[in-house]
Amino acid sequence: MTRLHRSRATEALSTLESLLAANPGPGRGGRLAEQVHGTLVHAIVSGRFPPRSRLPAETELAILFEVSRPVVREALDQLRDEGLIESRRGSGSYVRADSSPMPALPLARSAEEISHFLHGLELRLAIEPDCARWAASRRNADDLQRMETMLIGFEEAAAGNRPGHDADFGFHLAIAEATGNPRLAAVLRSLDYDLSHAVTLWRHLAAQKQATIRHALAEHRTLFAAIRARRPQQASDAMRIHLENARNRFLVLTRQ
Repeated sequence: MTRLHRSRATEALSTLESLLAANPGPGRGGRLAEQVHGTLVHAIVSGRFPPRSRLPAETELAILFEVSRPVVREALDQLRDEGLIESRRGSGSYVRADSSPMPALPLARSAEEISHFLHGLELRLAIEPDCARWAASRRNADDLQRMETMLIGFEEAAAGNRPGHDADFGFHLAIAEATGNPRLAAVLRSLDYDLSHAVTLWRHLAAQKQATIRHALAEHRTLFAAIRARRPQQASDAMRIHLENARNRFLVLTRQ
């Protein structure tokens, strides 16, 4: 293995270690293969493992997740069936360059898992409207630039039918960071895993409903405009409306 390949392999393992340390995810307590699969899907759809990147070897994954190699192999087989990865003889497993933007199966397979996502939305409703309010009062030019960058990234991902979780989550995180309160940003970061799964499921279900995605994008723009104009109450109201609408869209789609 070349020095470059060793460096990339180490980086991939570090990515998974950080995900597991932050939050083992809503799949905890389920089958071991599903837990491994869920974490790897999260790493792929959130952009942490980009197209053509190599996944850690089966042995490395088994050690990291503290499971047997057959468990890892089952998770990898599911990723291949869903069109997210491909195997190269003698080289390993790679994220497909033309991978489907959504897994073939919904990521939430039970009422318990959907409830987990909805509880996360309730937590966000409790803190993010105030984040928007304070961000409107305290933001600076760099904060606005980060928000604008994430908005553009989210819009480009939606136009290309890609998940775009990193930009979507990054927009909300930029608002939390603009409050100047690092503890608020830390709370939002702790929800990264949950948000990735919820957003990916929502996009999967809404793949044929582009109007819902356009509505979400418009809500982001309205929220950004209020923060840029230093209108705290409007920003708070816009955030609350956006999150309530997100919860309603999620409920409607999961009941279909």
